[in-house]
Amino acid sequence: MVNQRSRIELTAEEQRELIDSARVMQVASIGSDGRPHLVPMWFVYDDDGRLVFTTYGSSQKVRNLERDPRMTVLLEAGTAYTELRGLSIDATAEIVRDPHRTARVLQLVGARYAGLERPAPTPGAEPPPVAHKRVTVIVKPGHIRSWDHRKL
Repeated sequence: MVNQRSRIELTAEEQRELIDSARVMQVASIGSDGRPHLVPMWFVYDDDGRLVFTTYGSSQKVRNLERDPRMTVLLEAGTAYTELRGLSIDATAEIVRDPHRTARVLQLVGARYAGLERPAPTPGAEPPPVAHKRVTVIVKPGHIRSWDHRKL
């Protein structure tokens, strides 16, 4: 007998489709007082197929993740209860302070959100000034929870 929880889980292919179609990823880190710090972020898959986002290196989320790299990210879709789909990923953050890497992620995010084709890498290009102020955060997935109420 299959329980309802396992019946509504997303397959790996469905998880990828949800990530590809989602516009915003909610990112939760742990504040110094133990409270969740939740922020919406634009995101993309990097050239190595990892879920990443960029943010200012001095941001609260970076300070939180440097202190405690545990994070949870949430992607969701649907408006009516019977349409709700979601993916919650407990993860570990890896913060990369390399302006070349961050410039590439900025390029990928910019293309994704402008609806453009994924640009080819430009090795050796000088990073724009903003890439020196920002960092790349790699979402290293652990436990994944998912649901698709359309399967009910």
